[in-house]
Amino acid sequence: MTDARLRHGRASLALSFLAQGATFALLVTRIPAIQDRYGISDALLPAFLAAVPVLAGAGSVVAEKVVARVPPAVVLRWSQPVVLLALLGVGAGDALWQIAVALGVFGLAVGGLDASMNMLGVSLQRAYGRSIMLGFHAAYSLGGIAGASLAWGGAHWELSLLVSYLPVVAVLLPAALVASRWYVHGHAGQPTASGGGGRGTGTGTGSGSGSEETGASVPFRLLLPLCLVMSFAYIGDSTVSNWSAKYLQDVLGGSEELATVPYNAYMVTTLLGRAVGDLGVRRFGPVAVVRAGSVLAGAGFAVVALAPGAWTGIVGFTMLGLGLCVIVPQTFAAAGRRAFEAHGPAAGDAAVARLNIFNYVGFLIGSPLVGALGDAWSYRGAMLVPMVMVLVTLGYARSFATGPARYGGGHERPRTVDVG
Repeated sequence: MTDARLRHGRASLALSFLAQGATFALLVTRIPAIQDRYGISDALLPAFLAAVPVLAGAGSVVAEKVVARVPPAVVLRWSQPVVLLALLGVGAGDALWQIAVALGVFGLAVGGLDASMNMLGVSLQRAYGRSIMLGFHAAYSLGGIAGASLAWGGAHWELSLLVSYLPVVAVLLPAALVASRWYVHGHAGQPTASGGGGRGTGTGTGSGSGSEETGASVPFRLLLPLCLVMSFAYIGDSTVSNWSAKYLQDVLGGSEELATVPYNAYMVTTLLGRAVGDLGVRRFGPVAVVRAGSVLAGAGFAVVALAPGAWTGIVGFTMLGLGLCVIVPQTFAAAGRRAFEAHGPAAGDAAVARLNIFNYVGFLIGSPLVGALGDAWSYRGAMLVPMVMVLVTLGYARSFATGPARYGGGHERPRTVDVG
């Protein structure tokens, strides 16, 4: 595998992450408009919102089975257009059954998309021999900021959902299809490239080759610590995305305008942290980076819970962005690495798909948990619960450890080419 093909694979996958970040942001930031367009009642809305991550979890399970037969690049190539078209369907309908179908298709496809994107990211990182996973998630964050900005523009100028979504899909859909020609799936220096026709090539050790000797069985106990970490990280993330505005306005006395700042600050610091995070992993190793991120996120929740006013609360949410941003990408990388080393290439892909389910578990638990605690106790006290969960990650930090001959801890795996 030449260094040029690896660079092309890295760039095309980064575009996929960026497109997915923008797509998801365009959906979730226009929920009030979607509710108004389809006449979804407040009582029914939670069911619609919960259905998406539940179906995404199912999609991730399906992806785990499918990649035993075809390369993850094929799953990604076809799931991303389906997600984009489903977004367009959300904006194009006007009946309740139409939004139900569109969100159902979106949820199922996004599960396969998230799983396959991270499979390719983990395998590319192994081919590079150094940490690059945070860079992919930085592209996702950048796409999320762009998507949220476009959604704000659509709401500000009172554009219909279809008018807001159509130009974005018209740009991202062909771009994703073209970029998919250069997806690369690699294992231990022997990558499997998807090529233009969607069939894997290489040594036969790549996942999706149909090889029986590698298998895809991964003992759950191998992944359990990382599954917990993933859930805790997304409980923290969903707390910020769902409750930061309400908390700043109702608890800390901020204005309605100021209440929009915490999530924006969180997104920007998430992007910045991921943009430089790979450098930290290469210099200090993943264990140190995950520990530092957990401590910073825990401190951020403590600042939010104890904040005397709105601006102090904003500082706390900013700390959360810098802390939480490193945990999820490193958890995917650790799961793929541990399963690969213990059970072979196909097991690495299966581990990523299985871990991806706990992304949605955390998302489903986080918002209702904080809301219930806030109503029954206090919202300040509720912020201490995700703080404790994030700090529990410190106890599992050794699950992120790498061997002395691999990237991290100042030791990069020797490689025959400089892949940039």
